[in-house]
Amino acid sequence: MTKKQFRSIRLAFTLVELLVVIAIIGILIGLLLPAVQAAREAARRMSCTNNLKQIGLALHNYESALKTFPPSTVSLGGSASQPWSAQAFLLPYLEGGNIHSRIDYNVGYHNGTNKANFPPNGVATLRVPVYLCPSEPKDQARLDANGTPEHFPINYCLNVGSYLIFNPVNRADSGAAFGPNRCNTVAGFIDGTSNTLGLSEVKAFTPRFHDHVGMPSAPPANSTLVSSGYTGGAWSINSGHTEWVCGRAIHTGFTTTFTPNTRVPHIVSGVVYDIDVTSSREGRNQSDPTYGIITSRSYHTGLVNVVLMDGSVRGVASSIELATWRALGTRAGSEVNGEF
Repeated sequence: MTKKQFRSIRLAFTLVELLVVIAIIGILIGLLLPAVQAAREAARRMSCTNNLKQIGLALHNYESALKTFPPSTVSLGGSASQPWSAQAFLLPYLEGGNIHSRIDYNVGYHNGTNKANFPPNGVATLRVPVYLCPSEPKDQARLDANGTPEHFPINYCLNVGSYLIFNPVNRADSGAAFGPNRCNTVAGFIDGTSNTLGLSEVKAFTPRFHDHVGMPSAPPANSTLVSSGYTGGAWSINSGHTEWVCGRAIHTGFTTTFTPNTRVPHIVSGVVYDIDVTSSREGRNQSDPTYGIITSRSYHTGLVNVVLMDGSVRGVASSIELATWRALGTRAGSEVNGEF
């Protein structure tokens, strides 16, 4: 082979050919990426529904053992300032028996006993996997002012009513599946357990007001009117639904005031937040009623996953009629819901 012939042999791609190959690979990645993302979201949603199925089964195992469903919280007694959640009561039926056996429910979750039994920072900081949606981007502990883990959030919360959650004076609520000090039986679900919401998705670290003193006795007609005049109470940009141990609705409940994923805007320093609001928290005193606008929200596009009181799991569209959503929130409203 002559030197001239040797030089004519191509040993590599030309720059143009290399750019064409890179462009083709980029196009293929662009075509495949949505499919991969869709597959991942489908897997996350399936895992989410599986969590709710486990919780639904736990509810019925609890009812089978104790003949009632758990209360949303017990707002009287020595732990009134740190009332335990139904989600905590369900632990033995969710493979959480080891945690349950070390909890002293006679005192609050931040009591020294419940801290010492769960080093280093107490039971409230434990991550309970079944209570967390895989699509939750803030699957992390809530820290205190010193940067120490104080609580762990939750994504599956109890149906505690349409607006009124609890009136300590006459023990009234709005007829939901769960309520403070209320242990409902299967027979109490006149609408049928298959027509009553049990738990629904929420987003952790939701901005919120609590102990607001200006909430009316009737819900606002429009979510954009909610924050009008809401200057009282405790405001936080990132602490709603961050305490799985706490029985207060701002953390472990939702209301059917508005349909799923409804934005409830509130502006602070020019930033628009999508908020939850409650008046005096359950058990805080024995005179002030607890009203709540605590919206069901999901990271799954266009819907929220729910478990009904019969243990079945459904995806409920954000476009559901408000009347239907509120009817699903009652256990004995004599509504006929049909398909939803």
